[in-house]
Amino acid sequence: MTEPKPRQLEPMPDDWHRALAVVAHPDDLEYGCAAAIAQWTDGGREVAYVLATRGEAGIDTFAPDTCGALREREQRASAAVVGVTTVEFLGHRDGVIEYGTALRRDIAAAIRRHRPELVITLNHRDTWGGVAWNTPDHVAVGRATLDAAGDAGNRWIFPELAEQGLEPWNGVRWVAVAGSATPTHAVAAGPGLDRAVRSLLEHRSYIEALTDEDPEQYARGFLTSSTEAAGERFGGKPAVAFELFGR
Repeated sequence: MTEPKPRQLEPMPDDWHRALAVVAHPDDLEYGCAAAIAQWTDGGREVAYVLATRGEAGIDTFAPDTCGALREREQRASAAVVGVTTVEFLGHRDGVIEYGTALRRDIAAAIRRHRPELVITLNHRDTWGGVAWNTPDHVAVGRATLDAAGDAGNRWIFPELAEQGLEPWNGVRWVAVAGSATPTHAVAAGPGLDRAVRSLLEHRSYIEALTDEDPEQYARGFLTSSTEAAGERFGGKPAVAFELFGR
């Protein structure tokens, strides 16, 4: 008996203007969805980045103070490659982010500041699918982002935000989760793939600590493989896949 074909991915909605990407670490977006972000900014859409940490615990050979400053610089340079000029860091500690009201409040505040229609985050589930275990930081930030999309529109959950001049924003229409094992939608990656590779390469210090492979070969190989895999469910075109939650 032949197995059924996997369900094809739907195109991502395109009737929006502003997006906010919220992730745990520098490089999370570059591994996850920079090719899509390049496509969106090229089309005139606004995308801002908010990172919970500066990635200070990410390189064993660098002390946290040195590492955090380095990775913040690399993240800003990486974002610029795909047309993103606004990059904010929330100051949570790398590796020990705690899911809870403090994290939800910080992300809700960011959503109120930027007033996006689309919010993007990274896989919030325990695994990447199968037995590949996710990190606690990804789980905490992804889950808190999904929750904060609602918190941002409710003036009574974090009333202190309105007192600080951040009025409720109930305009988030979708939360898109990159790196999900159960994607539903996709964006064609072909036109933005070269810029996504260059964007990932800006994290050179992290890549060189991670692998002995040539950084450009590593970055291109990783992103080509992941976008081709998603493309098998998107008409055979390389793609960035997302699990899309409507609101």
